[in-house]
Amino acid sequence: MSDEICSEVVTVIGHNGDPIEAYFTRPVGSGSVPGVVVVHHMPGWDEWTRQVTFRLADHGFAAVAPHLYSRLGPGRWDDLAAAAMAQGGVPDAQVVGDIEGAAAFLRSQPDANGRVGVIGFCSGGRHAYLAACSSTALDAAVDCWGGRVVMRPEDLSPAQPVAPFDLTGDMHCPILGIFGNDDQFPTPAEVDRTEAELRKHSKDYEFHRYDGAGHGIFATERASYRPEQAVDGWEKVYAFYGTHLSNPVEA
Repeated sequence: MSDEICSEVVTVIGHNGDPIEAYFTRPVGSGSVPGVVVVHHMPGWDEWTRQVTFRLADHGFAAVAPHLYSRLGPGRWDDLAAAAMAQGGVPDAQVVGDIEGAAAFLRSQPDANGRVGVIGFCSGGRHAYLAACSSTALDAAVDCWGGRVVMRPEDLSPAQPVAPFDLTGDMHCPILGIFGNDDQFPTPAEVDRTEAELRKHSKDYEFHRYDGAGHGIFATERASYRPEQAVDGWEKVYAFYGTHLSNPVEA
């Protein structure tokens, strides 16, 4: 645990060079630290997203959460989230570009150890999986109950032209998955398919699934919160990042 934490809103350079807002939270005086990009869920760049960055900083990571809907502003985060949902979300290519920009921001910090992971929840879990397949900017990825990794042909659109599942063979980094067995988005069968595809391509992965839990296991402000499963799930996240992000990049 870190004794001193600094948190602020910063500007990072996202997709196509666009400046976007981001929460940036980091331990102070901890020496060389790894970074984590936090990809918010469909409800938006909310208070809980900020709490996640603080939790990660408290465990020794510099965490930045880019505001994926900031181009729709200015305005309240929930109004911007409503605008994004009304247009069916944001384009996949834009999200990947924003994640890459946030990763570059973390690597540019004077106390960075050069390694950066990503974690996403709900739609953000899908985005984390997509980024792990589409970008070489990441050293580890965590997908927390990401729906629409597996997609039907009729679910594709100009904004989401390819299912992340179909890009699994291109995955560039290890991935951790956290899922509830009562979830229907993704369903247990979809998680089974994704795991089989990762095995087929000999990817470095680990999936953890929890009985008695559905969607949003970690979300403390929701009825879906499951304390016992959430504690274990977070420990899995810290251990995974400890394995893949702790050692500094060699010069």
